[in-house]
Amino acid sequence: MSLTSLIKRLEDIMRPDPGIDGTAQRLSQIVWILFLKIFDYKEEEAELDDDYQPVIPEGYRWRDWATGASLKDQRTGDELIDFVNNQLFPALRGESIEDENGVRAIPFPSNTPRALLVKEFMSRSHNYAANGIQLRMVLNLFDEVDFSDADETHEFNDIYETLLKSLQAAGKAGEFYTPRAVTSFAVKHVDPKLGETVGDFACGTAGFLVDSLRHLEKQVQPGDTKAMESLQDSLIGQEFKPLPYMLGVTNLLLHDIALPNITYGDSLDRKRLLDYEDEDCVDCIVMNPPYGGIATEADKAAFPADLRSSETADLFMSYIITRLRINGRAAVVLPNGFLEGEDNTRIAIKKLLFRQCNLHTVIRLPESVFSPYTSIDTNILFFDKTGSTQETWFYRFDKPEGYKHFSKTRPLLPQHFQPVDEWWDNRVEIADPEVEGAWKAKKYTVDELVAGNYRLDKCGYPHEEEEILPPDQLIDKYRTDKQRIETQIDNLLVQIMSVINNDTEKNA
Repeated sequence: MSLTSLIKRLEDIMRPDPGIDGTAQRLSQIVWILFLKIFDYKEEEAELDDDYQPVIPEGYRWRDWATGASLKDQRTGDELIDFVNNQLFPALRGESIEDENGVRAIPFPSNTPRALLVKEFMSRSHNYAANGIQLRMVLNLFDEVDFSDADETHEFNDIYETLLKSLQAAGKAGEFYTPRAVTSFAVKHVDPKLGETVGDFACGTAGFLVDSLRHLEKQVQPGDTKAMESLQDSLIGQEFKPLPYMLGVTNLLLHDIALPNITYGDSLDRKRLLDYEDEDCVDCIVMNPPYGGIATEADKAAFPADLRSSETADLFMSYIITRLRINGRAAVVLPNGFLEGEDNTRIAIKKLLFRQCNLHTVIRLPESVFSPYTSIDTNILFFDKTGSTQETWFYRFDKPEGYKHFSKTRPLLPQHFQPVDEWWDNRVEIADPEVEGAWKAKKYTVDELVAGNYRLDKCGYPHEEEEILPPDQLIDKYRTDKQRIETQIDNLLVQIMSVINNDTEKNA
């Protein structure tokens, strides 16, 4: 089954269902079905060992309810919807259900790690389908996928990634997807090694974790079962929104992680920042923390007063520094607001970064990297915990020749980072060819950065002459500019609130 034909068939089947409204709900529907299909396939593999006991109880496994020896044996229509809503979901959440004799019992009492994964996942899931016939068609379509066929599994992984990309066109859901070109570039230069742990504490759909897995798999020698087993414990994630949590867990299952270690919940308020110990730390961190959001009171309360901010990205930066192990390495995507910020809180965070870490590289990214979701200017900060910062290289990643903007039809691709890769291993200062006195790449000492009030917005983009665009592109540009301006206003309000809160605390 080709990638294009499967996606088209799924869309054609699900679009008429009155219970499913829009891309995000379609994805949510697909992901719980896919999760149960993959989980059962992995269970069947494990059952080849005679001592293995299946996690999901009989009657609720994919093979028991989603398939049938013939069409007449398959549940469909109202019967299927009733079973899914009133038996399957409650049972797999660990709730009690009523049998045909009116007796209530809990069919899934197990609390093993894999059982808890199923319960957590299904507790965050919802069946949006209202038409049992169309749901039956979707189940049968997924049942055609043979996960024992390596080629078909690989193709399905590509299909899943294509579905994740569709999040970018799903309004707010787009914040959960970081372009593959960015994740692969960041992972490549953090360079996780076998035996190390890799963390992403706002992991979204697990793009950074999957790219880390791919990077680690290349280091495994054929037949090295011990190394393959170590991969299972290498990836650590956390996500506090239900849809990306489900997408991330399923993404790792698709990539043969038997027990995805992605925790559902808010990373920032798990415990006080100062209470984290070495056992809580990881060797590598690669992530794109949420920015532009307003932190909760519980989030802020977990941080020392000087690091307390209403901007989630600022809190995450302190959190990342704290959870990075000594000699660890990190790559973090952050907006210009952090680089430019001169308020007391951001300066305190940068002082912490310079003191505890070696901020060795800042890659400035073009404004349309995350298009069409947002045109916010972003950067990748690379640092390690090998010592304090002494000098930092800045490099401006210019758009490829012929590109005015990245877009849905002309996205950022991994090969576009080739000039950055070439410079990375042979670092030289590069003068801006168009602006006298400006730089495309330059090294700054820590003393120079401190003297500049900790501003990290070096090697920025020159002002471009206004381009006359066709009407459709002009409308798109207007929308992205509107989003950027609104975000800038939100960030300014966050800074104002932070100053007000700090003054209130001092006067209290």
